[in-house]
Amino acid sequence: MDTLSRWRMILGGGDSDGTGVSLSTQEGLVDEALEALYEYERRRKFKYEGAAGGSERSNPAIARWLGDIRRYFPQSVVEVMQKDAMRNPSLRQKMLLDPTILESATPDVHLVATLLELKHLMPEETRETGRKVVQKVVDDLMEKIQHRFIQAITGALYRQTRRRNPKLNEMDWHATIRKNLKHYQPDYKTIIPEIKIGYGRKNRRAVKDIILCLDQSGSMGTSVVYSGIFGAVLASLPGVRTRMIAFDTQIADLTEHLHDPVDLLFGVQLGGGTDINNALAYCQSLIAKPTDTIVVLLSDLIEGGDAGGMRDRCVQMTDAGVQVIVLLALSDDGASAYDRSNASFLAEMDIPVFACTPDIFPELMAAAIDQRDLKQWAGEQNIVLKT
Repeated sequence: MDTLSRWRMILGGGDSDGTGVSLSTQEGLVDEALEALYEYERRRKFKYEGAAGGSERSNPAIARWLGDIRRYFPQSVVEVMQKDAMRNPSLRQKMLLDPTILESATPDVHLVATLLELKHLMPEETRETGRKVVQKVVDDLMEKIQHRFIQAITGALYRQTRRRNPKLNEMDWHATIRKNLKHYQPDYKTIIPEIKIGYGRKNRRAVKDIILCLDQSGSMGTSVVYSGIFGAVLASLPGVRTRMIAFDTQIADLTEHLHDPVDLLFGVQLGGGTDINNALAYCQSLIAKPTDTIVVLLSDLIEGGDAGGMRDRCVQMTDAGVQVIVLLALSDDGASAYDRSNASFLAEMDIPVFACTPDIFPELMAAAIDQRDLKQWAGEQNIVLKT
């Protein structure tokens, strides 16, 4: 497609666009698919045929539009266009309340977040289709992340159980040789093992308690979807005890659903108020071994309850030895809005506050289990800490 044709699409055609360009048949179909979405508010209807009787096209053929955007645009653009359609209340309702149309949509994390937010409005025949969409996205994400997540976390747990100066039958020869390569003696053609590394006692293993505390407010939708899937993977690993807490002004302990990410996500109720202090109080009650506990608070820190109490609880947990991590977002979109005052206070208390993309979350949890300096780790990942 040449430059003038692109400008013709942007300007919308007609005598005033100044390009003098006529679109080809396929370019016209692409233009119509774009106009159907981005001109919707002005026109209040899709320029698509398919009305049930009549010729005024007053009943938008959403299913056909979904098929067209998949035909004309790459997957990444399709996801953006679907996301934009979901921002329009009228289009969103049409897409979610008809099971046939919902089946035509491209499953992605944004669609799942919208389904979870509006599931109470969905009729029974659409709800089952919605569960299939959620299952498809969960399966796809699990396939992508599970192996990497397991590898990162089990590696960190393994490092926690290694012993220095082990007995002969506890020696990890591969790790010991690698650690001592700098002590190679060319004259003797051997390594002097100044540092010995062992596997540790077989009847002992590091056990970490991980508490994922999820803000259910509507702005956290995609972050909650990713967190639910990551929580399910964590719960499947030996050496880790995982709790999943979702909250708005009320608290929902979803730990018993960690074996089934779809059930877990349908237990989330996106939207509503926010009481972070109340949620952290519940998390505190679950902590048995502070120095072996990691609390991940996923929230925009916009507190609708007791902000001072929320700050105090974070400090209390940190002082007791708990690793507290605040994620403003767990998504590729970054943190759209957050309470800068609360973020700055927690940062001053040496509690790391940042947005995290799903692809590096496994490494974040591994670094936390390793008890690394997470501010330094974030710098190595080019993550901007909020201060």
